[in-house]
Amino acid sequence: MTASSLRGPSDPTVQPVPASVVEQVDAADTTLSNPKRAVVALGSNLGNRLETLQGAIDALEDTPGVRIKAVSPVYETEPWGVEPGSQPAYYNAVVVLKTTLPPSSLLERAHAVEEAFNRVRDEHWGPRTLDVDIVAYADVVSDDPQLTLPHPRAHERAFVLAPWYDVDPEAQLPGRGAIADLLAVVTRHGVEARADLELRLPE
Repeated sequence: MTASSLRGPSDPTVQPVPASVVEQVDAADTTLSNPKRAVVALGSNLGNRLETLQGAIDALEDTPGVRIKAVSPVYETEPWGVEPGSQPAYYNAVVVLKTTLPPSSLLERAHAVEEAFNRVRDEHWGPRTLDVDIVAYADVVSDDPQLTLPHPRAHERAFVLAPWYDVDPEAQLPGRGAIADLLAVVTRHGVEARADLELRLPE
């Protein structure tokens, strides 16, 4: 008698996912009326960087009208625009979410999450406890100075493109084309995947 024949019909390892579970997952989407897909980049190079990124993910999930759908692997990135070694390395990640918030409200929430982690905006390219940047919002292309969409430098930043590609290889950056193609032409120097670190989807 094989081990598999010993398993009763209630053995969860041989059962399909119950319809009720599928319905619960789908219901989490339907509670958002006509949600839009958005991509948000996270970065931190001060304090407990991993804990800060996870806190930001949890705070975004706690936002009414927002559901986190995917969380990328963590990347470690040398700071841009500063003398090498003058700042700690960043931890970077990307989350894909669905939201009923308009871009302006999502931006307000992003800033509120930054402020909750004591983000200070006193130095361009300066170190920071937390960056929360909206990379893309649906197919919106806008040059609004308050929120340019998609993010004006996302197409040239491996620390955005690489984690985004990991969670959505078929993704397109509005007005710029396929993430895979953009990633193929940027340098990955100083941008390393950290397989030993993990961020989780909010429960």
